[in-house]
Amino acid sequence: MPISGRRLAGAFAVAALADCLSIFFTLVPPLQWATDLATAILLTIVLGWQWALLPGLIMEAIPGLDVFPFWVLAVGAVAKWGNPQQK
Repeated sequence: MPISGRRLAGAFAVAALADCLSIFFTLVPPLQWATDLATAILLTIVLGWQWALLPGLIMEAIPGLDVFPFWVLAVGAVAKWGNPQQK
């Protein structure tokens, strides 16, 4: 089942906000981790379970890489490929 444009727009908004906040929370790791966990939960609620979100969470957990927009890239991957459908 394809994801609606409204849900994708909401997911992109959540991801963009999380990536912006991660720049400010870089020096405070507990806030960074809490933001990433909350983002993963919100994106799962908005998009449903998507395997493409897992690499985003892993990349955000690596110190120093959190300045790149991995959440936006993960949502873009979901928008492009989504969950593979079984035939």
